Amino acid sequence: MTLLIDGGMGQELRARGVNPDAKSAGNALTKSAKIVQEIHEEFINAGAEIITTWNYSLTKHRLGLLNMSDKLNEMTQLAVNITNKARMNVGNSQVRIAGCLPPLRASYEPNEQEFGSMVEEYDEIATYLDPGVDLFLCETMSSANEAAAAAEAASKFGKPLWVSWTLRDDADGLLRSGETLDEALSKIENLPVEAVLLNCCDVTTIANAIPALQTKTTRMIGAYANSFTPISKDWKRDGDHLRELRELTPEDYAHQALQWRANGAQIIGGCCGIGPVHISHMRTVIDRNE
Repeated sequence: MTLLIDGGMGQELRARGVNPDAKSAGNALTKSAKIVQEIHEEFINAGAEIITTWNYSLTKHRLGLLNMSDKLNEMTQLAVNITNKARMNVGNSQVRIAGCLPPLRASYEPNEQEFGSMVEEYDEIATYLDPGVDLFLCETMSSANEAAAAAEAASKFGKPLWVSWTLRDDADGLLRSGETLDEALSKIENLPVEAVLLNCCDVTTIANAIPALQTKTTRMIGAYANSFTPISKDWKRDGDHLRELRELTPEDYAHQALQWRANGAQIIGGCCGIGPVHISHMRTVIDRNE
């Protein structure tokens, strides 16, 4: 059976006019909580079996840029509460909530923090998430070290634990850091990770990498791509604006996702730019093919 997870919250908020840039994305929790909840509900109604808390931009570093680093606990719990309200409002108790452990600094940029320092930060985030989530999802991990730090912190809570790396869009099979999947897997070898995934990279990148990932582990594997215009390995961040999307229809995306599934992916969903309409179509296609 294929597990279907939700799509990307940030770009969906942007499309509705409440998420103008990456720096202030978390503000939607306080200024537009109703819309965040509605999007969660739309993903559930579209057929997603797992929805993810919208705390991707809630780290001490990112909140510090807004002079809000003291709000980490309050805002993370708000994200958890909104997600739980969405599940309760839809009335589907079978839906599971994944607590997001995001990059501590910025997406696509390997974190050079000392390992123990990263574990401490992730432990704090996981502590705030724990009461209201069913599993932990360490997502968009650009380096083996940061993924391992997030997983180590989350592992002490005794809940299912998933780790998801983001790969270069060059389709060379390497993490954004330039590390191999073998190096990334070795860092979590002794941790109780239930599933390993690939996310927030191009659909072609994932298509090329899934067969290799399937041969390297006995864990469940999965993927959820973005619909951003692909970037090169030499890409440099330019301010806090969000990247541009390209046209990726629900039909095209589902076609790609079915290829991942054929090559071993047991968990599929969407990342940035993949909305409820994509998830709904995938639900239909999955049900038709299982």
